[in-house]
Amino acid sequence: MEQLPALRYNIGMKPTKSLRKQAEKAEAIAHRSEDTEHAERMRNLAEAFRAQADALKAARKKGKVKK
Repeated sequence: MEQLPALRYNIGMKPTKSLRKQAEKAEAIAHRSEDTEHAERMRNLAEAFRAQADALKAARKKGKVKK
């Protein structure tokens, strides 16, 4: 069985960009996976990463408007 790369934080990167890169990696793993259950988990993980990135972006925008 092929060993999949570990998902990890990208050091030195802004959190939003890091989460989006992790989402891309999880989506790529989902496409390569032969196990449908594993692929579904990776797609869900990618969706969660994107949701977190969107929430961070919205919070940052909201903070800028108040100033």
